Amino acid sequence: MASAAEQLASNISLANFGKATELKKRIWFTLGALVLFRLLSHVPMPGIDPRAMAQLFNTQRGGVLDFFNTFSGGSLERMSIIALGVMPYITASIVVQLGATMYGPWQALKKEGETGRKKLNQYTRYLTVLLTTVQGYFIAVGLEGLGASQSIAAVVEPGMTFRIAATISLVGGTLFLMWIGEQITSRGIGNGVSLIIMAGIVASLPRGLAQLFEGGRTGTMDPLVIALVVVMAVGLILFICFMERAQRRVLIQYPKRQTARGMMQQERSHLPIKINTAGVIPPIFASSLLLMPLTVIQMAGAQPSADGGSDWLITLSTYLQHGSPVFMTLYGLGIIFFCFFYTSVQFNSEETAENLKRHGGFIPGVRPGKATEGYFDYLLTRITVIGAAYLTLICLLPEILFTQAGIPFYLGGTSLLIVVNVTMDTVSQIQSHLIAHQYGDLIKKAKLKGARRR
Repeated sequence: MASAAEQLASNISLANFGKATELKKRIWFTLGALVLFRLLSHVPMPGIDPRAMAQLFNTQRGGVLDFFNTFSGGSLERMSIIALGVMPYITASIVVQLGATMYGPWQALKKEGETGRKKLNQYTRYLTVLLTTVQGYFIAVGLEGLGASQSIAAVVEPGMTFRIAATISLVGGTLFLMWIGEQITSRGIGNGVSLIIMAGIVASLPRGLAQLFEGGRTGTMDPLVIALVVVMAVGLILFICFMERAQRRVLIQYPKRQTARGMMQQERSHLPIKINTAGVIPPIFASSLLLMPLTVIQMAGAQPSADGGSDWLITLSTYLQHGSPVFMTLYGLGIIFFCFFYTSVQFNSEETAENLKRHGGFIPGVRPGKATEGYFDYLLTRITVIGAAYLTLICLLPEILFTQAGIPFYLGGTSLLIVVNVTMDTVSQIQSHLIAHQYGDLIKKAKLKGARRR
């Protein structure tokens, strides 16, 4: 039987949407911020020849660069001021969150509530600046090396001036994107950073689909392969929607309470635990930890060296190419690790058990307190195994199939997972705002009726 909230959500109409002025402002703000993000992706770094850069990127297509270019919405291909995207910010968030679970002073900050959270966010920003500075400098050096080795003058005037200007531009672009993401989260709809990543992926899909169907028209690709790609993409979307809505409902009972008629009534409720509690965070975290170092390695390894010092970088870049067994293994292990890690961050078994005990709730057959905490840990571990297996399958299986089939563009399970998951989360938040608006209207009507009766 549907809950009251679900029944109210089913009655949501366009008329109610038109009355929710606050929601419309949030949506327009989000769309404007995403449009600004797409405009910035076409602003090149100072000292870069865009045409030569496009020619240079075509010589480096395939592997990690294409994978990262998809997440940046083509910014890396054009070497825009936001070529690094939000990946340094995500990497810094990973480091700070890991530190908050293992480093004593940061653990104390985490327990301080809102004040500690602001302090940890400040540390994340400082670390973002540091990571972007290091990565930006190496990318600037790598661009000079790639241009020299390919005899393409992508950098107009190589030298320290260009490196400093490129590094400052990349740092500024990443920090501006970080700020936009925070503004979307607070003043718009959905998670700002996730929406920026999704916008970059969606922006690269039309060109990829055009290449796919063009290959079928020219005969370079088998029409059967194209049909299988479309069917598999639809199947993956349906499977992702099913798994993201799947949950384990834990029965919670409360002591018998006396009602107004003097009858004893026992209350029951359910605590829903999602199969994929970590959401889309594990693939984003795992890819960010792999993509940026590999991109720097690939660019730095291509720089010519008289003493052959870059040979080991070229070898390492070859072994870690996108689609290689080493890359797939590291990517899968990263997804599994962050799935367990982020689930433990999102769901605090000790705090949940303590809250149940404080309000008199208990799980049938399980004692309150430590026994309930142990039960939640046991249940969450089993559920997370299923969630980690689902994320790993979704992210790796299409990668392997597309690599074997020789698809000329990147359309992996990771991209579909991010797009579907972020879309579902955004739609859910829109529904929550509409439900809150309807509840507000009902309360206003009830107050007006009460005032008239007086």
